[in-house]
Amino acid sequence: MTVRVLVTNDDGIGAPGIQALARAAVDRGLDVVVAAPLEEASGMSAAMTAVEREGHVVVRDHPLPDLPGVPAYGVGGSPGFITLIAVHGAFGPPPSVVLSGVNRGANAGRAVLHSGTVGAAFTGAANGCRAMAVSLDVLTAGEATAASGGAAVAAAGRVRDSERHWSTAARVALDLLPRLTAAPPESVLNVNAPDLPHGRLRGVRRGTLATFGQVQMTVAETGHGYVRTSLQEPGQAAQAGTDVALLAQGYASVTAIRAVTEADDVDLSGLDGE
Repeated sequence: MTVRVLVTNDDGIGAPGIQALARAAVDRGLDVVVAAPLEEASGMSAAMTAVEREGHVVVRDHPLPDLPGVPAYGVGGSPGFITLIAVHGAFGPPPSVVLSGVNRGANAGRAVLHSGTVGAAFTGAANGCRAMAVSLDVLTAGEATAASGGAAVAAAGRVRDSERHWSTAARVALDLLPRLTAAPPESVLNVNAPDLPHGRLRGVRRGTLATFGQVQMTVAETGHGYVRTSLQEPGQAAQAGTDVALLAQGYASVTAIRAVTEADDVDLSGLDGE
């Protein structure tokens, strides 16, 4: 039986990364449906938001170039919301696998909590699907840029999206699909790949979550009636073996994560009723 796959993202239905991921899934013989936000919805985590008109969530056909026959929809909703309604049959037969991405920018470290890409994967996993979040690191490209500091951020803005290696991240993700489908329920694989041709990858490694992401938000200024924030690179080197460190070294990183789980190491004994 052919595996039914939902491909979604948080960069929007027109983003190049989602087309690369959908293409890779189709090329592996999977039954693919694509549904993603009409507009960018980054940083949404697993939010349940939608745009309604006359009581209906906005859904528009959005055929993808070079993927004729693959149903694709732009939806007025967050990635998590889109995933949830897909699981309930909004776009045909419910998927058993959710592939979210390829995101423009790494989703690494504990900052994955805030990612709409990862939020869609968490939502799928919480509703019975195997799920994977897939991202392309646009800030670094191996050890040569790992020591360049803020220059890496500036350089990322000079590369056109059409020149990025979306297919590298997509290929890494689909190669990992057998591991995903064999994983316990509610598991999510968080995959990050450097922006390199697949042949230049140093390999795929298991990465632990860094204590921070590639960039951190700081409060740059406060004043009467406003707060101004900024993003900056952490002032410390990433710990060896973490997802951030592996990306800087030219490896693709994969981390197995889960969303909401109970903590069994907190002492709540002696409460009423026990």
